Amino acid sequence: MREYELEVLDQYHMEVRSTRKIRGAFFIDTNEGTMLLRETDISDRRASLLYIILTHLETGGYAHVDTPIFTKEGKLVAVSREGKRYFLKKWYGGRECDVRREGDVLEAVGNLAQLHQKMHWQPQCAITEAGVRPSGEIEEAKECQQSNAFIGNGEHPPAGRHLLEEFLCHNRELKKIRNFVRKRSSKDSFDYLFLAHFDSMFSVAEQVTDCLRKSGYDELYRRSVEENYLVHGDYNYHNVLMLPAAEVATTNFEHFCLDVQVQDLCYFLRKVMEKHHWNEELGDAMLEAYGKIRPLEQDELDYMAVKLAYPEKFWKTMNSYYHSNKVWIPEKNVEKLMLSITQTDEKIRFLEKIFSFHL
Repeated sequence: MREYELEVLDQYHMEVRSTRKIRGAFFIDTNEGTMLLRETDISDRRASLLYIILTHLETGGYAHVDTPIFTKEGKLVAVSREGKRYFLKKWYGGRECDVRREGDVLEAVGNLAQLHQKMHWQPQCAITEAGVRPSGEIEEAKECQQSNAFIGNGEHPPAGRHLLEEFLCHNRELKKIRNFVRKRSSKDSFDYLFLAHFDSMFSVAEQVTDCLRKSGYDELYRRSVEENYLVHGDYNYHNVLMLPAAEVATTNFEHFCLDVQVQDLCYFLRKVMEKHHWNEELGDAMLEAYGKIRPLEQDELDYMAVKLAYPEKFWKTMNSYYHSNKVWIPEKNVEKLMLSITQTDEKIRFLEKIFSFHL
């Protein structure tokens, strides 16, 4: 561990026993348990909102989240002498959810349903400028919730992006990329593959956008935001830790916002299905596992079908290519583009079978 990172740890009320570097972060063994230290670009305001949300989950019975730790000065973000910003948060000894194991997948889905039941913005516990001392974080938060002693000073989580706005933006970007590739004087296999399949994939994108316009999404989004329903924002298998005694920890809530909660389920389902070639039995089991804990309404199912139908992987691959400014395209990107195209038919069949969705 570098000297200035060790100096960052000196800003906290704890005894550091050992450190271990992992990709992009450090595991810190302390007298208060295992912690994780990593650089962050989160703002002080968003860090405060994140702390309120995670403390609410902890005191509400959802114990295993990566709540950030206050510095000696009562700050949630520590700044090194080089000006780098760091987040220190609780961590857990477990393994990442393995999407090859059906048991892990279904347990992660059930965990998400339980999480959604508790992720409702209730700003009972504002954070004062001085913060809350580490030794009394949870105790003071509990007292605050029980007494409702003070309310958040106007702070409120942001709302997520409206899905129609997102789709329309992606469609414009795809057309821009098509024009860019057409004008390239020297084309490679990646360019030719994109141009050969652009019309069919863009047709799917436009049809899905039209389906969204005709759906009840507007009302679902409005209600979710007005009623303060929160989403994790990045619920994937990297952020779900399988712990001993059949427990689960959820980490990395930094992308939280007010939005339609099944957005998280949709994202996790897509990630799993892409690795399982849109296996209908597993997909159906995932929806059932979620619905047993938090029943799904028809408008939520309709939303999921439309969001899943959009050729997002195709757009994402091309958008990354367009902004990379690379002359040489790695073979892996060609494989990603081909996979996004070949799995489209599998995905459409899946949506027809599971959601009765038809373009």
